[in-house]
Amino acid sequence: MVASADQRELMEWSEYTGRTAPVEFVEVRPRISGHIQEVRFSSGQLVKKGDVLFVIDPRWQRAELDRREAELLVAKVRNGNAEREAKRTPQLLAGRAISQEEADTREARFQEAKSALLAAEAARNFTRLDLEHTEVRSPIDGRASRAMVTAGNYVSGLAGGATLLTTVVSIDPIYVYVDMDENSLLKFNALQRSGKLSTDANTKVPVELELADETGFPHKGVVESLDNHVDPQSGSILLRALFPNTDGRIIPGLFARIRVPASERHPVLLIPETAVGTDQAQKFVLTLTSTNTAAYRPVKLGSLVDGKRVVREGLAPGERILVTGLAKVRPGMPVTPQDATTAGSKPGAATGGQH
Repeated sequence: MVASADQRELMEWSEYTGRTAPVEFVEVRPRISGHIQEVRFSSGQLVKKGDVLFVIDPRWQRAELDRREAELLVAKVRNGNAEREAKRTPQLLAGRAISQEEADTREARFQEAKSALLAAEAARNFTRLDLEHTEVRSPIDGRASRAMVTAGNYVSGLAGGATLLTTVVSIDPIYVYVDMDENSLLKFNALQRSGKLSTDANTKVPVELELADETGFPHKGVVESLDNHVDPQSGSILLRALFPNTDGRIIPGLFARIRVPASERHPVLLIPETAVGTDQAQKFVLTLTSTNTAAYRPVKLGSLVDGKRVVREGLAPGERILVTGLAKVRPGMPVTPQDATTAGSKPGAATGGQH
C-alpha cells in the first residue's frame, strides 16, 4: 500500500515517565498522652478536615478542667474583693482613715489578684485544649491509611516522640513528578521566554497524563513548577505537574507518563509508523517515483503523534510512500500502487512485487 505524506499543523510533545504524589501528606500524631478509647474510621476511608479519627480517654483531662474551673472561680472572687478595696482606698486615705502604707498594700493586693486571675484563665484554657486534643481530628481532606494503633493501647503525645496513629493524603488535585533532561529544559525555557508555548488562563503550560492502563493521555493538567537547579549527577531537573483528580482514580505512587509541549504550533509532515524502515542507524522510507518504482529515501524523524511519526527532514508534502510490505520491496523494484485509504486488503498485506 502507498500513502501520501500528510501535512498538518500541530504542536509536538516530549514524553516523560514519573510517579504520582499527593499535594498534601500528613502524619497524624496525638498532642497528649493517654489510652486510645475509640477508632472512628476505616482503613482507606475518605475523610474531611476536622473529622474525628481517634478518641483518647478524656476522663483525666475532664477532671483537670473541672479543677481549673474551680480555681478560676476562686481567682475571680479574690480579684473582685481586691478591686473593691482598691476603689475605696482614695476616699479612706483622704479622710485619714488608713495610712499611706495601707493604701499601697491594698493596691498591691489588687494587682496581685488581677495577675492571679489571668494565670487561672490561662491554666483553664490550657486544660481545655488538652481536653479538645483527646479527639484526634484529620487536619486535611483526603484518604486515611490504616490505624497504626488500636483501642486500648497507650500513645505518647510528647513533642519529638509522639506516636504515629495514621497518615492522610490529599486526593484532588494530585502531583506528578518527572525528570526533564537538560536539552529539553533549555528548549522548553527558550520557547516559554519567546511566548511560543500555549498557556491557559493562569499562564500555566498545559500537559497531559496517562496511567499504565490508559492510552491517548486522557488527563489534562498544567506544569506547576520546575526545581531551582539541575542535578549534576543525572543532568536532569525535577518537573512537577498538577492534575485534577475529582474521581480519585489517580492514586499517589502510581507509575505515570506525561507529555510536555516541545514546540509551538507549526506545520509538520506525518507518515504511518509502518512506513519507517531501519538501515543500521539510519531511518528510511521507500518513496514511489513517477515510474512506479521504489526509491530509498533517508529521513530524520521526530515524535509520535496520534500513531503517526513526524518527519523533520527527507520528505516533501504530497510525496507518496510505501506504508506496508517494506520487507518484500527493494529500491528500484517496480510497485503496483494501491492506495492505503481505499484498499480493501488488510493492513500488512504485501504491496509490491516483481514483474
